[in-house]
Amino acid sequence: MAVSSRVFSSSMVLAFALFLSFTEARDHLVGGKVDAWEVPSSEADSLNKWAEKNRFQIGDYLVWKYDSKKDSVLQVTREAYLSCNTTGPIEVHQGGETKVKLDKSGPYYFISGHQANCEKGEKLIVVVMAARGRRTGAGSPALSPALAPASELEAPAMAPTSGASGLKAGFMLVVGVLAGVLVI
Repeated sequence: MAVSSRVFSSSMVLAFALFLSFTEARDHLVGGKVDAWEVPSSEADSLNKWAEKNRFQIGDYLVWKYDSKKDSVLQVTREAYLSCNTTGPIEVHQGGETKVKLDKSGPYYFISGHQANCEKGEKLIVVVMAARGRRTGAGSPALSPALAPASELEAPAMAPTSGASGLKAGFMLVVGVLAGVLVI
């Protein structure tokens, strides 16, 4: 009886660790480097190209590191993003080190605090994926916000789903079983 109790306890600890590994938030350094918040030298260097290569989840953070004497980060509406309108933003960040929590699914729009920089391409769209989980009710799924037609806005594409989370879960299951066997 004591052996099965230890196996159960070990399994529960590992299951909890597995749960935490799937729910931990990540910090995403915008552009993948310090001082990436600048006018891109070409379309290929656009921050939206960087965003397309990343997967953003609810609870993640975007982190900007930039020269606060030269620039700022504005979170704006889709319309302000399209027109580079710097008046009346949702949020203004000027400290040189900005951290924004992505607390809901859908698109987030950011532009430079300098309209001329925005017009030259210093702006970013991040699309946060919907929360994954079991549906508990018979209600309809939440609708995602509508994005502009492709001709009006080149929004980042959602990354295809990979089997990485399945591999991680399988690996953790094997580790849990082995740990349980070793405890015996």
